[in-house]
Amino acid sequence: MRELARTYLALLAGPSVLLVAYFTVPLGWFGPHHSAVSWVVFGTLLTVLGIGLLREVRLQVTGHSRHPVPRILFLLCSALVVFSTAYLGMSRQPGELEGMHTKVDGLYFTVITMATVGYGDIHPAGQAARIVVMLQLLYTVVFLTTGVTALTRQVKTRAVQRAQHRG
Repeated sequence: MRELARTYLALLAGPSVLLVAYFTVPLGWFGPHHSAVSWVVFGTLLTVLGIGLLREVRLQVTGHSRHPVPRILFLLCSALVVFSTAYLGMSRQPGELEGMHTKVDGLYFTVITMATVGYGDIHPAGQAARIVVMLQLLYTVVFLTTGVTALTRQVKTRAVQRAQHRG
């Protein structure tokens, strides 16, 4: 029971901490005034998150991960924050992202893009923004699918184990 409580706390705490950080940490440094550093940070963070997610999925598949669900959820939410920050930085360059002005707009556009809904109120107009949107779609397909598959496997495995234990 204590283990389950820790898992639920981690499930809530990780994404909550990320959102609080996203909305409180000043992100004005990223954008066209420091474009080289912004791109390097963006690429580095996506690479680190991708490697972390693949590592966690591998550990989960081989049965060596103790808490894959909170870790995978944290990594996926981190990717959302990284893309939101990138979009927010790009929106400071005139002509890149039409309709984006706030951190809420950045997060909204990231989630809408991830869900492949695209309402059209915020849209990539510049070439760099379109490249990042395509990258996010590919990242979402590869890593979100991998992460969700691992999470589904973990939930199924635990359900089977509990059923065998009870019956």
